[in-house]
Amino acid sequence: MKTFKPFCAVVVFFLFFLSAFFSPAYPQTNGEDQSVAGKRYLYVAVPGIRNYLGYGGHGLLVFDMDNEHKFVKRIPTRGFKADGTPSNVKGIDISIPLNSIFISTLEGLQRIDLETEELVWERQYEGGADRMSISPDGLTMYMPSLEKDFWNVLDCETGNLITTIKVVQRAHNTIYGPSGRQVYMADIASPLLHVAETENHTVAKKIGPFSNGIRPFTINSDESLVFVNVNDLLGFEVGDLKSGKKLAQVVVEGWDKGPVRRHGNPSHGIGLTPDEEEIWISDGHNMRLHVFSAKPPYQQLTTIPLQDMPGWVTFSLDGKYAYPSSGEVIDVKTRSILYTLQDEFYNYVASEKMIEVHLENKKAIAAGDQFGLGRK
Repeated sequence: MKTFKPFCAVVVFFLFFLSAFFSPAYPQTNGEDQSVAGKRYLYVAVPGIRNYLGYGGHGLLVFDMDNEHKFVKRIPTRGFKADGTPSNVKGIDISIPLNSIFISTLEGLQRIDLETEELVWERQYEGGADRMSISPDGLTMYMPSLEKDFWNVLDCETGNLITTIKVVQRAHNTIYGPSGRQVYMADIASPLLHVAETENHTVAKKIGPFSNGIRPFTINSDESLVFVNVNDLLGFEVGDLKSGKKLAQVVVEGWDKGPVRRHGNPSHGIGLTPDEEEIWISDGHNMRLHVFSAKPPYQQLTTIPLQDMPGWVTFSLDGKYAYPSSGEVIDVKTRSILYTLQDEFYNYVASEKMIEVHLENKKAIAAGDQFGLGRK
């Protein structure tokens, strides 16, 4: 027994060392509630529906996810047009290492420190700016021009241009893959999804063709599948990111696609639940979200009525909440509307540019994404 106890102590120490050494450096989630420590907030950039100030005014609105999504504060932002009026917000993203939130507008990009809530810098770029995406290490950004024929690759710390990547005609939505090795770029004028390799910032392959120009899209966590909205389709299409082939087209049943007030597209907004079990898509004409199984044959499951036209949808990291751009907070499991976002004046808030941030001692320790990405 005298030799057994020291031996056990050595074994326990060795196992502890292994678990510490091989633990993931960043918080992981499989769609279940595995939240890291710290407070959870939803950051909503406005005006996030065109330049309409009637959906929350101008600024960065913060909501407490752990307290019924109640309004916390409004952080002043920049992003003004030449005439001094607020410009359309086009995208939002987080760099955890830089402890900064980035907001793109029609003209350029601003970086705001999450601790001081002060502007670090604001820069304008030739060709304007659209919905950007930041690398998993928080240091590199792919930012599309404003529907022109190129993407800018930027250094997140300085905003300096690293290089440009040519596409077809109308650069728009961007997803930096969770592996950090590929970036997925949707050109509205092309039925092909462009895929860039980040090692040399060049287009390596194209996925499709899909049936029309690609609008919002999302990917699963192992970067094997892409789910896309395309022009003139109330529904979505599926592509294989490995083979490059289109796999399926899924049409919403029982609803007319009709005219829409914005985006000129029946379905503008698509999200994959973090557990990768469901696809949620926007229906602008009928002011609804339609829910599908994310597995073939992609069964249509239900529909959820909204208070306004949706143009985007994303999810909380734990998969509990869905956030359509129409301002509701939806319980993913029960499909029920729990809350609606309201500002400090109890005005209705709606935006297509929002992101979850976990803060501890004013430092970002985890962040979601403006896109509804798979996290399985």
